Amino acid sequence: MSADDVPLALHADATLDLDQPARKLQVPVDTSVRAHIAGTVWKVEVSFDDEVEEGQIVAILESMKMEMPVEAHKAGRVTAIHVAPGRFVEEGEALIELA
Repeated sequence: MSADDVPLALHADATLDLDQPARKLQVPVDTSVRAHIAGTVWKVEVSFDDEVEEGQIVAILESMKMEMPVEAHKAGRVTAIHVAPGRFVEEGEALIELA
């Protein structure tokens, strides 16, 4: 290694194998369908264990007398429903879990 290389912090017992390829960063996948606005849950369009497609409407929020659909960001199976009609939710709050 030369002085131009980026410095690395290693555990005292660790070794650095420069022949090994770098591991890709694994970012946790968000399985929650979240409210994109604060509002009242007007309707939940899915049930527990339903299969949903990416872009499918899973809930409808009401805010300022307007109905705002909430879409699934990925395909999956509904593993939990955290809300019920009439409940107020904050922006970013988890509404439904997908697996």
